[in-house]
Amino acid sequence: MPELVLWDVDHTLMATRGLGRELWAQAFAEVTGTTMQEQASVTGSTERVILRETARLHGIPYSEELFAAFADALGSAHARRAADLRERGHALPGAAAVLAALAERGVRQSVVTGNVRVAAEVKLAVFGLDGYVSLDDGAYGEDGEGRPELLRKALSRAGVNAEDTVFLGDTPADVAGGREAGVRVVAVATGRTSAEELQEAGAAGVLESLSDLPRVLAAIGA
Repeated sequence: MPELVLWDVDHTLMATRGLGRELWAQAFAEVTGTTMQEQASVTGSTERVILRETARLHGIPYSEELFAAFADALGSAHARRAADLRERGHALPGAAAVLAALAERGVRQSVVTGNVRVAAEVKLAVFGLDGYVSLDDGAYGEDGEGRPELLRKALSRAGVNAEDTVFLGDTPADVAGGREAGVRVVAVATGRTSAEELQEAGAAGVLESLSDLPRVLAAIGA
């Protein structure tokens, strides 16, 4: 049984059904004074990278000060729109049951996500998932640019070795990041990537969804 299970957030535990992009555009306009015309690819990326590339698409210079202001604006936007998130989004089928079952078995859980921390906290709370995870053991968009860096940060915060950890995500970037960080990856085909593509990316296990609790727990090793 793993000592620590780390979860990606978007498309692994939940779906925001377009609201996430609205809030992102709102925060972008707030800190840059520019209406977002195009957003850089978000799949498997972190908010820092997405902001830098989106700013470049609009001819806006990127800086760490810009990112800090954007992170604050994005977190605040999620907090203000929590009711809309609850109405429009949803936890993915089986997510709460898996988190609860792991908690009952005494497995520590946290998140590794490209979201800024406040946004991740709001999303998890809105869908009733926050009580199962130790947020202080996780890693967020403020902590780095790529999944390997975020995973290593989470392992350090949790004080757990990579070989005692399982990471669940839905993108090839999650799989590659986990492999680079030495963490076993169980991929879930609940995002934009097929099960076949996730298998080809090198995931140790691939699930179509989180709905089959015994199968999910077996894949995690719990």
